[in-house]
Amino acid sequence: MAKVQAGEIELGMRTWGSGDITVLFIHGNLASKDWIEMATTWFPPDLKVIGLDWRGCGDSDRPTPDEDYGNYSMAQHAADMLAAMDSLEIERCHLITHSTGGVIAARMQLEQPDRFGKVLALNPVSPAGLKFDEAGMAMFEGMRKSRDMTRAVMAGAASSLFKMDSFVPGGMPQFRSGVDHMQSMFDKVIDQTFSVGEGIWMGTPVNLTAEHESGALAERIGELHHETLVIWGAQDPIIPREDLENMVATMPNARLVEVPGVGHSMNIEAPQMFAGYVAAMFSGVQP
Repeated sequence: MAKVQAGEIELGMRTWGSGDITVLFIHGNLASKDWIEMATTWFPPDLKVIGLDWRGCGDSDRPTPDEDYGNYSMAQHAADMLAAMDSLEIERCHLITHSTGGVIAARMQLEQPDRFGKVLALNPVSPAGLKFDEAGMAMFEGMRKSRDMTRAVMAGAASSLFKMDSFVPGGMPQFRSGVDHMQSMFDKVIDQTFSVGEGIWMGTPVNLTAEHESGALAERIGELHHETLVIWGAQDPIIPREDLENMVATMPNARLVEVPGVGHSMNIEAPQMFAGYVAAMFSGVQP
């Protein structure tokens, strides 16, 4: 298990490939660096892709959360990632982000813009954040207490692997035919999800809501000048397409691609397709 120092804590890390083009992967909420694992089989040989776990996730340390979850804010996650880059002596790199990792990466780009090249953002939470109401917060509380509920909710993050008519209130989504080889990876996802720290379970929805309500990061979207490809899976039940359209319209060097037949997590649902986007975006391009 590899770790890297990031300020006062250590973050879990994993590296795929040994090429001279460095790409950093920032995962989403309730996830880990391993969410990119299945796609790496098809990554081009000139890439070195480094996945880092957030604090509270995967193999990273799990600091006791502050009362207001301030030490699990999006800004804190971004600071952790930048500190890890310093420890790894990464002067410049490209970025791959997934879901809430998009907000963390946006803060990284704004804090130290010269360290980043191109950005591939998979179904990102926009810098406008997300607002979780009482029902949304209750969902996270319920997931933390029930593995079955966690499994049912996380199926929505990889919706194309499941029979669409099995997504019913109180039910357990069923895998569709032809994806038997994916089930072990999904079981690993559930194991990792259920092991995240307290600061993640409730800290992430609290802090994403704070980002949404303050609007401070959203006001700076126009400063995100890095070449960015935003991918949105058309079956995504989590990220509204409208949020991404608004984000891309404000960014000076971004475009949005809608991909049919996949949901929130192409990196798990269609890993070979995702690897194709990674190769097209970064292979042969120094950051």
